[in-house]
Amino acid sequence: MADTPASDSRIVRFSSTISIEESPVLPECKEKTMQYKKTLAAAVLLAMIPTGYAMAAPQSAVTASAPAQVPLGSSHCDPYKNFDCLNDYLGTSFWGRLTNYYKLEWGQAVAPTDPKAPASRRAGWPAAAQTTPPMPFTEWPYGGTTSLGVTRPNSVDSPLMTALGNTTFGDWLTRNNFQLYGWVNGGGNLSTSTTKPGGNAPAAYAYTPNTFEFDQFVLYLDRFPDTVQTDHVDWGMRISALYGENYRYTTAYGLASYQLLKENKVNGYDFPMLYGELYIPWVADGLMLRLGRFISIPDIEAQLAPNNYMYTHSMAYSFDNYTNTGLEGTVALNKNWTVLLGVTDGTEAFPTHLNQRENNPYPNVPGTGPGQVGYNPLYPNATFKTDPGAMPSVSACVRYLSDDGKTAIMPCADAINSGRYGYNNLQWYGFTLYHTFDEHWHVSYEAYDLYENRVPNALNSDVQTIYANGGAPFSSRFIPYNAPDLAICRNATQLTCRASTLATVAYLNYSPDPLDNFSFRPEYYWDKNGQRTGVATRYVNFALGWQHWFSPQLEVRPEIATYHSLNGDAFNGNSNAGIAPNKSRETIFSGDIIFHF
Repeated sequence: MADTPASDSRIVRFSSTISIEESPVLPECKEKTMQYKKTLAAAVLLAMIPTGYAMAAPQSAVTASAPAQVPLGSSHCDPYKNFDCLNDYLGTSFWGRLTNYYKLEWGQAVAPTDPKAPASRRAGWPAAAQTTPPMPFTEWPYGGTTSLGVTRPNSVDSPLMTALGNTTFGDWLTRNNFQLYGWVNGGGNLSTSTTKPGGNAPAAYAYTPNTFEFDQFVLYLDRFPDTVQTDHVDWGMRISALYGENYRYTTAYGLASYQLLKENKVNGYDFPMLYGELYIPWVADGLMLRLGRFISIPDIEAQLAPNNYMYTHSMAYSFDNYTNTGLEGTVALNKNWTVLLGVTDGTEAFPTHLNQRENNPYPNVPGTGPGQVGYNPLYPNATFKTDPGAMPSVSACVRYLSDDGKTAIMPCADAINSGRYGYNNLQWYGFTLYHTFDEHWHVSYEAYDLYENRVPNALNSDVQTIYANGGAPFSSRFIPYNAPDLAICRNATQLTCRASTLATVAYLNYSPDPLDNFSFRPEYYWDKNGQRTGVATRYVNFALGWQHWFSPQLEVRPEIATYHSLNGDAFNGNSNAGIAPNKSRETIFSGDIIFHF
C-alpha cells in the first residue's frame, strides 16, 4: 500500500505518504507532556525487550545519495527543517548512515519530506485514509494489487536502503526502482492455558501459552509500479521471504509444506508473496495485472506483522483464506469504484497439486458396504488427488471509496469453485467496511460466511476406518501433523456434510497522537461443524491493545484478550499430541516488538 513519491537516484529524498502541509499529525505537544510519554514508552520497551525485535515498513522513501562533506550526524544540520542538509547529517559509511538514520527518526512520526518530490497521489484522488505511524496502513486495505493512483516507486521508508545509498549496489537498486527492506518481530504471552505447545489455540499467532517466540523475520525485494502517472505502462514485482513461528499460518500445501505437515517444526520458512505486476494506465483509470502468489484479497488483517493493529489476530482472520496463486486483475473505474476479478488455483494450494495424484492404500472393494472392511465410498479409486481442493477458482470483488476517503466498503467472493473438501479450499463470501469518524477515531469491520462441501464426518465409523487405513488424502499416512480437520455433522450416519462458519469482527481505534493507537477488538465466531477450530461451538472474544511507535522504525504492541467458547471446552488442548481441550475460557496477556530495517 505504498503511496509515496519517487526519488531522484542521486540525491537522498524522503517522501512521506502525505506532505507536511496536509498531514493530520497533531500540533506539537507541550514539552512536559512529551517528556512524560517518552519516559512511559521507554519503560514499556525495556519491559518487553526479552521478547525479541521486529520490523515494519512505514511509508516514506530514501534513495541513493552523494557523499557527505561534514562529520556524521552534524549537530548543525536538522533535515526536518532543511531537507537539503540530509546527506551532511547521514555521512558516508554504511554503518554511520544506518545509525544516523535511526537516530534522525527517533521520536518522530514521519521521515523528513523532500519539498521537491513529485505528488504522492493522483490529483483529485480521495485523501489518504490514515497515516503510518500509528496505523498499519495509509490506504484502506484491498488485496491483489498495488494501490492504484497513490503509489510511487522507491516509496518505503527503509534504513537499509538509506545505509546502502553510498554503495554501488544501493545506487543500482535505486536507479532501477528496487528496494530491499524488512523487519524482525518477536513476542511473548502469559496465558491461563498451560498445555505446551499449542494450548492457546484456537487463539492464533501466540499459540503456545506462557512462552516467548520468534514470530517472523521478513525480507522484501520490491519494485513498485508508478500508479500516480497515467502516461506510460509500468511494471512491478515482489519477492518475500519469511522465517519464524508464523510460517505455520502462511503455509500453502505443496510449497515447502513438509516443515509443517511432515515435521511440525516450531519455526520454518515460507515465501508468502512471489508475484509480478503490469500496470496499464489507459484502461479506465488504471488496470493492474498481478501474476503469482499473493495475499488473499479480503480481510482487515494480514500475515505480516506490520500490516496489523495488534499482535494477535482475530479468529476470523486465523481460520480463513491466507494466500492465493494465480492471476488477479484490478481496474479503477474511477476514483471511487474499483473492480477486482481473478483466477487462482484455490486457497493455500500450489499449482503443482492441480493434477498431482497419490496411490490409494485403501481403495473401495466392489461388493462391500457400510461397516465392512474395504468399504471406501469417500475415495474409492486406486488413486486420488494429492489435494482434491486444488482447482481453478474465481475471485470477484467491488470496492467503493468515498470522495473524502473516509469510508470504504468492499463486498467480495474469494476463491470460489465447487467447494470440494481440500487442504484449505474455503468458499469465502463477505465484506469489509472502514470508516473514519474524526482525526482520532476510526473503525474497521469485517463479516463473512465460508464453507467447504463434502467434508468427511468425524462421527461416522466408516470415515474413521478409512482414515485409520490411509484411504484419504489428508489421513496421517500423508499428513501426519496439522492436517485439515474433519466435520462434526448432524449425526453419525452422515458420511459427509457441508462445514460452514460465520464470523464478524471489528477494530475500534482511538489515536490520541501520531505515535499511539488503542484498539478494541470484539468478535463473534461460529464454527458450526468444528472444521475450522476442531470444536463445533460459538466463540465470543474481546481484546484491547496499545500500539506505540518510538519512531517509524520501532513499534511495541502490548494487549490483553479473553476468549469464551459458548458450547463446551475448546482451549488448552493439542490435536497433534492427542490432548483434548479442557477449558471453555482463556485469557492471554501478550505483546511484541517490530523493528524495521
